[in-house]
Amino acid sequence: MSETEKAIDIAPIKRPVRWHIFVFMLPAVIVYSAVMVLPLIETLRLSLYNTVDGQPAFVGLANFKVLFGDPRWAHDFWNALVNNLIFFAIHMCVQNPIGIALAALLSVPKLRGVAFYRTAIFLPTLLSFVIVGFIWKLILSPIWGVAPWMLDLIGLKFLFAPWLGKPGSALIAVSLISNWQYIGIPMMLIYAALLSIPEEVIEAAECDGITGWAQFWKIKLPLILPAIGIISILTFVGNFNAFDLIYTVQGALAGPDMSTDILGTLLYRTFFGFQLQLGDRSMGATIATVMFLIILAGVSLYLFVIQRRMRRYQF
Repeated sequence: MSETEKAIDIAPIKRPVRWHIFVFMLPAVIVYSAVMVLPLIETLRLSLYNTVDGQPAFVGLANFKVLFGDPRWAHDFWNALVNNLIFFAIHMCVQNPIGIALAALLSVPKLRGVAFYRTAIFLPTLLSFVIVGFIWKLILSPIWGVAPWMLDLIGLKFLFAPWLGKPGSALIAVSLISNWQYIGIPMMLIYAALLSIPEEVIEAAECDGITGWAQFWKIKLPLILPAIGIISILTFVGNFNAFDLIYTVQGALAGPDMSTDILGTLLYRTFFGFQLQLGDRSMGATIATVMFLIILAGVSLYLFVIQRRMRRYQF
């Protein structure tokens, strides 16, 4: 066989370019770029500019220096950041563990009424945050709310307090309201992860005498760690983008005394202005950029550090 024939025999097969894939993806790419990518780039660019003599001027990192160095801006920013961390911690310590426990209970094979319980717990997630915030303001109102009356029925009215009106408890109350509304999301994700565990694994555990809660802790929990990781990062992103529920319950000032102020409400007041406060687009974009960097750091930590360690539990 000649050298030319050998070259022909070992030549790789050229596959046709599938142009139709790009054609079908193009509308989605255009919409995503217009709605997400371009606004993000413009926000990052705007954080490096400021208005000087009525004209936009490039100031570099001067806006960030003002945000972290000016006493007034720094006080509001760090207060909002600390409140945001508390808001996130309450969701991680209350919402997600309860969601996991509910999913474990719903996955019990002989439990009756699973469809009803699953629907009832997930239903608040479908409600508008405006409706949820308004209803809970009525429930917890010390004047016309039903919470004092319900506590009085069981002899615990002395425990009632205007939780939404006290700086020490307002943030916790709003966080628990958010937990009540969104607890169905971790429950459903963990429930789906539990149902995806192969029956052979469960049968092998039962043959070894591992049943009940011991089976959950030793067998099922390690297998659903990837799902728990996804829930945790979704909670992180959602909490640091939060705005709607606090705005509905406590208003743009996030009272009382800004005790429920988080980065989302601070961004709203800074960018658009509120009452006597004038809007500042450059400082608003600066706060939005810091929020983006915080979320990016958290997501990167999960993707490149935590997720790699959890892959050993995946099938």
